[in-house]
Amino acid sequence: MIIRENIQEGIRSIKANSLRTVLTALIIAIGITSLVGILTAIDGIQGAVNDSFADLGAHTFNIVNNYEQGRIVGGRRRMRFPEISYRQASLFGERFRADYRGVVSLSTSVAGAVQAKYASEKTNPNIQVIGCDEGYLTIKGLRLAAGRNFSKADQENSQNVAILGEALLTQLFGNENPLNKIITFMGRQFTVIGILGKKGSFGGSNDSDRLILVPLETGRALAANRSLTYSITASAPNARDGEYIMEEARGLMRKIRNDHLGRPASFRIERADALAQNFEEISGYLRIGGFGIGIVTLLGASIALMNIMMVSVTERTREIGIRKSLGATRRVIRMQFLSEAIVICLLGGLGGLVLGITVGNVISIFIGGGSTFVVPW
Repeated sequence: MIIRENIQEGIRSIKANSLRTVLTALIIAIGITSLVGILTAIDGIQGAVNDSFADLGAHTFNIVNNYEQGRIVGGRRRMRFPEISYRQASLFGERFRADYRGVVSLSTSVAGAVQAKYASEKTNPNIQVIGCDEGYLTIKGLRLAAGRNFSKADQENSQNVAILGEALLTQLFGNENPLNKIITFMGRQFTVIGILGKKGSFGGSNDSDRLILVPLETGRALAANRSLTYSITASAPNARDGEYIMEEARGLMRKIRNDHLGRPASFRIERADALAQNFEEISGYLRIGGFGIGIVTLLGASIALMNIMMVSVTERTREIGIRKSLGATRRVIRMQFLSEAIVICLLGGLGGLVLGITVGNVISIFIGGGSTFVVPW
């Protein structure tokens, strides 16, 4: 009965001093918001990264040129490796399909600062043009929002057709249907046959939405006399053999590239989910750091709460004296003020949870581009 009466008395005191209660609860809410907000944002960004790589699968990997070439390390210049040529990439694709029944797609970056034009409209000169085969969309986890993919005839005949990223639509066409329209870039006219669905990328940029895909042979023709380096994206028949197939692909590529045993490889193999795995490890450290920052904020909030409750006790000495004269013991009076503090903390904690989850999700959507509502249980 005494505990219930103390709680009721504490609630009555809180109602009588609503402004002080709100300010005190707000201090607690800010501390909780910082902790929960950080954890929510990290979980939301982690989910966005995982979603970005979910379509690629753990058994998909890329073979790219060794970009460490020519760097000076320890006063010595590293060996320069030749670019992956079209012949080498094609030969790898043929053998990999025949020997391991895997899926292979070849692509190359034709240009990275292109301006596209349609009628009187034009884009900024920041469009990337990629030459690729008909399997590129599937193996890269890209989807078509409208139109069609490249066909074998488009590849074999080097047709001037293009698939546009979502970011180009509003810049060039507005509300107009872009399919079968003629656009101009790199001095040639291309017919738009497809539109990529919005994908975005981690960090808030939209590089994967700001590109133009052309048939691989057409991309080679656009490069003219420039040498291109080709990237190979391969996928094992099943996830169970992913590691084995990746190592077999490494051996096959070393043979095609004439990389002698004991020498460093002239290429790199990157797993499609490597970035997601790396970020998951980094996010673990971020959670620890965020938790530490949140604890320090909560400690500051608790000190502020103690200070306010101490002031409350000082201001209510007359009330305490009256309660003592009516027979209240020091323990009962202490329980009353403790009950008030607990109720205020609970109010501030609930408000902080709601604010923290909301703020954390807003931050994760802004930074990571995810759209799933996250609750860090």
